[in-house]
Formats: sequence, structure tokens, C-alpha cells
Amino acid sequence: MSFVLLDGSKLAETVRAEVRAEVSAFVAKHGRPPGLHVVLVGEDPASQVYTRSKEKASNEVGMRGQLHTLPATTSKTELLDLVSRLNADDTVDGILVQLPLPPHIASDGALSILDAIRPDKDVDGFHPENVGLLATGRPGLVPCTPLGCMRLIASSGVSLKGAHAVVVGRSNIVGKPVAQLLLAEDATVTIAHSKTRDLPAVCRTADILVAAVGRPEMVRGDWVKEGAVVIDVGINRVPGEGGKSRLVGDVCFDEARERARAITPVPKGVGPMTIAYLLSNTLRAASRRLG
Repeated sequence: MSFVLLDGSKLAETVRAEVRAEVSAFVAKHGRPPGLHVVLVGEDPASQVYTRSKEKASNEVGMRGQLHTLPATTSKTELLDLVSRLNADDTVDGILVQLPLPPHIASDGALSILDAIRPDKDVDGFHPENVGLLATGRPGLVPCTPLGCMRLIASSGVSLKGAHAVVVGRSNIVGKPVAQLLLAEDATVTIAHSKTRDLPAVCRTADILVAAVGRPEMVRGDWVKEGAVVIDVGINRVPGEGGKSRLVGDVCFDEARERARAITPVPKGVGPMTIAYLLSNTLRAASRRLG
């Protein structure tokens, strides 16, 4: 059995090239580029990096990316007003409100902010309408990270039909939607989590193992079935050498690669695919809105 490293950075470039070509065709047909608007409230350093990278990535493929930066003191009403204006703007095809929101907004219901985004502009795929469409097998806009996971699984060459997929994690952002996508491809899916009884034994049954639990290197090598495809969604910062931190996934990579047929690294695995599919979702939203 030959081992395959699933290089998310390289595959993301392929997705971006596909989007770039389709954006050119979109502009030729409609006379304007798709518009992605990203909203950042506050000064969280990680969020600042993420939002700038999203704006830059959209512009690089020929879209019109715009970042709206609001002070941390912004009220929920002011944020909803901005979302309402973006909803009404016909040149805006995708709207993304960066999480986490400041505590005074989040404590009052961050979901109400996400629910206020028009479903046809909800490029994060978090609106209840898009969640419901995915659950009923009629996907509208699907969360970006699960889409990236599916493309990585496809690149491994494994057949999903009849395969057993175990998803460790039950979040609305990754765990539940990736399980729905796997079901749609005729996989048999088990959703597990940190409280699953004998979680290692459940993981060992997986032909495809998706780890999205948010615990550094929780999934050990002996949890992995020989020949499995392992998708590590986790991004965790842990202490490294010389007082510096380093990034690790939810899977102990060095152990798991000894048993896996294919595995994603952290970093440069799932992460780059998330932004690539944000661009794809924006193009999809724009194309649907303009017929």
C-alpha cells in the first residue's frame, strides 16, 4: 500500500484556478465580478489575519472582495444594519460575518446575526435554510470546510460507495454537514464525539476518518484502521521548542501516517481548502442569483 500525503495547499491552488477561469466567464457574461463582503467586528488578531486573507484571495481570482472592519464597541443593532444594507445591495453576492463576535454581541445571540444574512448570499452555509436544504438532500450553499474535506477525500482515490466513514465531532460548522455530504455519496456514516463510548474502537472501524473535535492530537495512531483515509480538520496551537508555539491537528500525524493510506497534514491540509471553497461558494451564489 502506497502512502499519499493529501496536500491541501496544492489542491487549493487547483480549485482557485478553476474559480478564476469561471469568474472570467462570469464577468464576460454579466459585466461585473462576483462580490464577496467580509465583516469583522473588533480586533481579534487571528480574525484579522483570516479576514484579510479572504479579501486578498477573492481579489486574486478576479472577484471584488471588500472587508468591512467595525470597532469592538459596535452594537448588535449597528451590525444588523450593515448586514441589511449588504443584503439589499445587488452587487454583493456573498456575505460573511467573521466569528467569534465580541462578547456583548455573542451573548445576545450571535446566531441571530448569521440568521439575518440572506440565504442566497450566505457563503458560509450557516443559515437555517441552507442547513435544512443540505439535510434534505437538496444542497444550497454548503459550509466551506466540509466541501474542502470532500474534495480532499476524492483526491485520495478512495471509493465512498458503501465505505464506513467516522466523523469525530458534531459541530454545525464541520461535523454535521460533512456527515451529510458523505451520506449523499453513499457512505455509511457514524458521527462520534468526545463522549462516545470506546471512541478508539469506533475510529478503528473507519475507512474514512474525519477528525474535527478540537483537541490537540487526540486521535492516536492505533485508533486508525490500516489503509484508512484520514482528514484532520483540527488546528491547535501548542507549545513548541524554544518557547515558540506550533500548530498540530486533532490527529497525531506521525503515528497515524504509519497506518493510513492517505492523510492531511496540519498546517497545509484542510485550511487552504476552506478559503478556496469560500471563493467557489461566492461564485456559485453569484451565478445562481443572476441565473
